[in-house]
This record gives sequence, C-alpha cells and structure tokens, in this order.
Amino acid sequence: MLKKITVIGAGQVGATTAQRVFERGYADVVLVDIVEGMPQGKALDILESGPVVGSDANIIGTNGYDETEGSDIVVITSGIARKPGMSRDDLLLTNMKIIGDVTKEATKRSPDSIVIVVTNPLDAMVQHAFEVSGFPRERIIGQSGVLDTARFRTFLAQELGVSVRDVQAYVLGGHGDTMVPIVGYTTVGGRPISELLPKDRLDSIVQRTRDGGGEIVALLKTGSAYYAPSAGVVEMLDSIVLDQHRILPCSAYLQGEYGVNGYFAGVPVKLGSSGLEEIIEINLSSDEQAMLQKSVDAVEELVEIMHKSS
Repeated sequence: MLKKITVIGAGQVGATTAQRVFERGYADVVLVDIVEGMPQGKALDILESGPVVGSDANIIGTNGYDETEGSDIVVITSGIARKPGMSRDDLLLTNMKIIGDVTKEATKRSPDSIVIVVTNPLDAMVQHAFEVSGFPRERIIGQSGVLDTARFRTFLAQELGVSVRDVQAYVLGGHGDTMVPIVGYTTVGGRPISELLPKDRLDSIVQRTRDGGGEIVALLKTGSAYYAPSAGVVEMLDSIVLDQHRILPCSAYLQGEYGVNGYFAGVPVKLGSSGLEEIIEINLSSDEQAMLQKSVDAVEELVEIMHKSS
C-alpha cells in the first residue's frame, strides 16, 4: 500500500514537490490550494504524465482539507513571498497566520502525520507550526539546510571542477543571512576544503551560499527558487518514506543540543520512518559555535515578534 503525502500550497515549490513525489511512485499525493481549479488542474496534468514516467501513483488537487485525511506526511509550502515595500515583520505575521491555519486544518485530519515546513521565514514558521500542532518535535521538521547545503556543494564543485557527489558539507543555523556553512567539516574526496581553496575564495563561496536565494530572485525578477527547494524536500521525504536513516541538515527543535534550548535551528539530524530519529551533535569551532548562536538569536527575535502579536 502506498504512503499518502499531502502538499499544501500549489505554487511553484508545492507543485514541483508534488511532481517529484508522484514520479517517485511510492506515495499517492494530495495537492491543496485555495485558488479554485489550480491544484486540480496541476494534479491532473501531473497524473497524465504517469504512463510516460512509469508511475502508478495517484494525485488529486483540492481546495479543502477533507481529502488529506490520514496523510502519512504533510508538506507545507503555503505563504506569500516578500513584496516591494513589505517589511520583514509584515511577511512574518502574514505567513504566521497562514501557517497557523493550515497546520491546524491538516493536523486535525492527520494526527499521526509527520509535518515538513518549507515556508519562509523558515525557522520561525516551523516553530509556529510546532506550537499550533502540539506534535512532538520528532514529527515537525523544517526544510532549509538541505537546500543551503546543496547550494554550497554546487558552488564548491564548480570551483574545483569535481563531481557534486564528492563534495561533503553541512550548512547549519537559521535559513537566511546568518546561516553557517561548517567549513571545518567540508571535504572533497575526503580532503579538507581548507587544503584545496585559499581562504578568500572559500569566504566568497560561503557568502554566495548565504545569498543564494537572493541571487535567483534577482535573476528571475518575479518569483523565487523552486527546483532546488523541492528537490531538498523530496530528499527528506525519501529518507522518511524509505526509512533510509539519512543524516541531513534540517531545522529541528533543540532541547539543549548545541547549547540551544526551545528554538528551531538547522542541525544534522537522522531521518527515518518515525521522522526525526536523532539530532547529531558535531564538534564546532568556537567561531562556528558563535555564528550558530548568532543565527539562533535571529530566529529568537522573530519568534518573540510572533508571540507578542498573538
């Protein structure tokens, strides 16, 4: 029997995630959006690709939540992108309301589900979903570190002219300007990156990673990245659905790990069929630990704004 995965939000990230899951063939998909006809049309289009891609999975679109009942995993991509003239706080509070409503509706119908949040500002949104759902931390996870790490690995592979598969790295912390590429654990074919690149080149690649989303937004003019973010979600889904026990950088609720208590931040976690199975603590340099704490402080500021508004 196939798993059931609900994707909430049928915009670019949500629809591409739904397509990637459908093509995997291991789950039936429900695509949810408030825009009438859009999730239905996109779902039908994806369904009709089944004979070509070899998937016998089912996918439906809906404007409600009843069809999502009994989902094994819920992926939340709903929310708005920041618009000209909109402050960071405006974006935060608008998406907070959307995430709160969506989480309530979805978890009420799928009380045993694992929830993956993708909406920005990511770490604050997954914190809000955690508080609204009342789920244990094992079943509420944020996708950002997989994406940020993929960008970092891409840029390093390009710089060195090697396969991306031979670049191992982690980007931790909050999803934003304060993310922390862990240079001390970055290797290429087992060799430390510090032996392969001068510091100025490495610093430049680290900064490009931090600006990765903004670089794409500037090129597109309208909209933001969705191919790589959806690929990041599906790597997490693979590990959960197939019980792969992959160690991936995800936004997780910390209870003392890395000196952080009570907030979500990107850290290496082991993902399996029950969700977050373990938080992996790696030894950080004093500089890396300080950068991680600065990143968590930025998340804490957003969470405080949300708490004051509610």
